[in-house]
Amino acid sequence: MQVKIYDTTLRDGTQAEDFSFSAEDKVRIALKLDDMGIHYIEGGWPGSNPKDACFFREIRNYHLKRARVAAFGATHYPEKTAAGDPNLKALLDADTELVTIFGKSWTVHVRDALRTTLDRNLELITDSISFLRQKEKTVFYDAEHFFDGFKADAEYALATLGKAIDAGAECIILCDTNGGTLPGSIRDAIQAVKDRYPGITFGIHAHNDSDVAVANSLLAVEMGAVQVQGTINGIGERCGNADLCSIIANLCLKMGVECLGPEDLKKLRHVSRFILELANVPSNRFQPFIGRSAFAHKGGVHISAVERNPLTYEHVDPTLIGNKRRILVSDLSGRAAIKRKAAEFGISLPKSDPVALQVLEELKDLENQGFQFEAAEASFELLINKAMGKAKRYFELVGFRVMDQKLNENSEPVAEATIQIRVGGQLEHTAALGNGPVNALDNALRKSLEKFYPELKCMELSDYKVRVLPGRPGTSAKVRVLIESHDGTDHWGTVGVSHDIIEASWQALVDSINYKMYKAEKQKEKKGA
Repeated sequence: MQVKIYDTTLRDGTQAEDFSFSAEDKVRIALKLDDMGIHYIEGGWPGSNPKDACFFREIRNYHLKRARVAAFGATHYPEKTAAGDPNLKALLDADTELVTIFGKSWTVHVRDALRTTLDRNLELITDSISFLRQKEKTVFYDAEHFFDGFKADAEYALATLGKAIDAGAECIILCDTNGGTLPGSIRDAIQAVKDRYPGITFGIHAHNDSDVAVANSLLAVEMGAVQVQGTINGIGERCGNADLCSIIANLCLKMGVECLGPEDLKKLRHVSRFILELANVPSNRFQPFIGRSAFAHKGGVHISAVERNPLTYEHVDPTLIGNKRRILVSDLSGRAAIKRKAAEFGISLPKSDPVALQVLEELKDLENQGFQFEAAEASFELLINKAMGKAKRYFELVGFRVMDQKLNENSEPVAEATIQIRVGGQLEHTAALGNGPVNALDNALRKSLEKFYPELKCMELSDYKVRVLPGRPGTSAKVRVLIESHDGTDHWGTVGVSHDIIEASWQALVDSINYKMYKAEKQKEKKGA
């Protein structure tokens, strides 16, 4: 059995809150989807906005290797003919060989949204598809709100499908547009469709308002659906669409359905992250299959078992979908986890080495104080080096002062940091401004150090998070600062904890710089070897 994947990220996905793509972004995403082997890419609704019309003009300049681009639209207006309808004309102007149109299956929508009669709605479906077929277009028909329509009036909902089939639609897509249908009802409705129209070629389009869009999509495939519609990462209006990342992984790895090839499947995580980066939206670390935490192990018992046999706590091999196993270190860890994590850093700890026990005890003490190293692995690697007696001090702090001054009610605050450090016996005294006190301190510190360590010029602070820890009430509570830095090649995280937010930030900043220098030295050693 083969199932074709129909991606609607560029249309349905952009209806999600806080998601927006330019026409250029949409072209870049389409090229990525094509490279991954997606069968159909819905480019947008050319009759609804200039951006989508621009996409269809631009995508003609590219030769897609495998995907077919679809233009999306609706059946013609009740008061117009198909030939005189502006939306159908826009579909033709998009110049795609494949067109997807939706029509009403639910009597509520026919009466309240279209404001027409049930018979006239059947005519709209027939006339629209027939018109597009006469223009030599391949037509997919989205039966909007089909499952709600089936529940309200099964005979009428099934009749709308019959009109689409008779008019020449190549595939009938059953849509759970409101996302409120549960798997049992999906099964009953699909069985009724198959009984009424034996041999029907059908697909599924599920929204996630009841958190079962993926389950409903997989169930439809089990019942014979040959097309699955959804979006990468499940983005979409309200609670989103069916997540193609989970659907594709389940089809290929769990259900044995021919969908994407093994090499294409390995691109899944990369494409997911690429789309989120373009949208400037953070990824969901807990997303099944492709999330950063999807194969992360923290409990000592789990880690020990996974080292013996990954099947004990992993339902699939993470490398098959472009992900990887991660061993987390925390106060739940044992010595095995410490040694395994050290090995990831290229540090070998023999079985009898007491360093692992020392690191474990220090780790538990630090986490009791509020430190957390799951997102600050650079700080943890420095901790291991310190326990091994290999830590190096690249500079010594003499002192710093940070001022944040607001001159009047309408002016922005001005932050300035002054710092004194000693490097190899030489004293440096530097001041710098910044967007806030932490940024000013970061600027002053690196300004002082760059003359000694030019490698720091390519390093930037890319993320800064503060969390108030439980304990003392109000402003006297401890805070944990997590900093993410990058140098154009790598990203690394560091952590600091204190009752003073500047002190916590200082700890994380120092670790970030020390880690950059430590990493640079390791690279020099490799080149020398």
